[in-house]
Amino acid sequence: MAPAIQPDLDLAASLFAELGRATRSGRGIVRDSYGAGEQAAHDIMRSAAQTVGLEVAIDAIGNLLLTLPGRDRSAARIFLGSHLDSVPQGGNYDGAAGVVAGVCILSGLRKSSFTPPCDIVVMGIRAEESAWFDVPYLGSAGAFGLLDPGCLGVRRSDNGQTLQAALEQGGFDPGAIRERRRLLDPGRVRAYLELHIEQGPTLVERNLPAAVVTGIRGCKRFRNARCIGEYAHSGAVERRYRHDAVAATVALLHHMEQLWVQEEAAGADLVLTAGELFTDPAMHGPSKIAGETRFVLDLRSLSVATMDAVAREARAAAARIAGAYRVRFELGGTSDSPPAIMDERLSAALMGVLEEPFAMASGAGHDAAVFAGQGVPTGMIFVRNASGSHNPEEAMSIEDFAVGTRAVTKLLVDFPI
Repeated sequence: MAPAIQPDLDLAASLFAELGRATRSGRGIVRDSYGAGEQAAHDIMRSAAQTVGLEVAIDAIGNLLLTLPGRDRSAARIFLGSHLDSVPQGGNYDGAAGVVAGVCILSGLRKSSFTPPCDIVVMGIRAEESAWFDVPYLGSAGAFGLLDPGCLGVRRSDNGQTLQAALEQGGFDPGAIRERRRLLDPGRVRAYLELHIEQGPTLVERNLPAAVVTGIRGCKRFRNARCIGEYAHSGAVERRYRHDAVAATVALLHHMEQLWVQEEAAGADLVLTAGELFTDPAMHGPSKIAGETRFVLDLRSLSVATMDAVAREARAAAARIAGAYRVRFELGGTSDSPPAIMDERLSAALMGVLEEPFAMASGAGHDAAVFAGQGVPTGMIFVRNASGSHNPEEAMSIEDFAVGTRAVTKLLVDFPI
């Protein structure tokens, strides 16, 4: 029996080290979207791919395409990949692990003289993190021609540069976005597979190296919620006369927390977060009843019906609590992204090749959601990562990475995608 084809883990280790050296700034990693850090990462991956013997191309908006030719070059292609940018002061593995995985898998296939039935493409996707330009999934959505051309005027969060200027500075073509040009035809993509670090504690707590992702939670976010009461002296106003915005807001958030507990007990998939909560620093004080709060309420689920029901309850509860506390809530509209369910056939196949099979949902967004939304059969693997994500302490081991990459390699070699 021939030995199984192995991913090139020595190459992977050297690439992670090189990416860290090139893009570390202070304690963390800075791979700014369409900036110097992201470009350095793209250059490293491009050089590695050329050394391995892959074909290299760059699309009009800067996505990197690294191809191992297959027997039938006219057939729809299999894509592996993820993004190469990071949040400010992020970690070395978020996003990059998926691109490194693709390159080290294709290197292993080449070393074993394996020719796939169709082209396999590693896609180093631009600007997945919206921390720099507030545009979700800029690189992958842009590749499918999905972006609103108005996003070209969006300014970078730290220096004010427009997206259009950043594209032009990088030598790319903003016209592709302006014209909604489709750079990638979903009908020509046979499957998309993404390896990513887990960004929560589930695999660490369960002592498992990897998991198959069943779906990516959608999000319904009250981004600009407010509670408006009246400022008053903290010692001079009895409770029954107060219009306390902080107390009312806490009551609403407590109610939503209790609702989450109930939904969870009933078996619903739901996570709920108040990611921002603050009073006006120009007006608040230690001896004042606060007259206003601003907050964000973020609802996520694999079920649109669950998100809609919880959002309705948030509005109803706000109305009830406003009356009880003599305040006014303005929750405003929601910014929504739909859930993305991974392909059942690919997920089952990944479960079959994973050394310790385990399945879970992803609470964070990934480029895989864009591919799935375009009807592309999509599969995803999480790799254990200690210390969370979007911080300098990301800690994925090469041993756990090997478990994930071996599963994807076996899928490519043995499973008829």
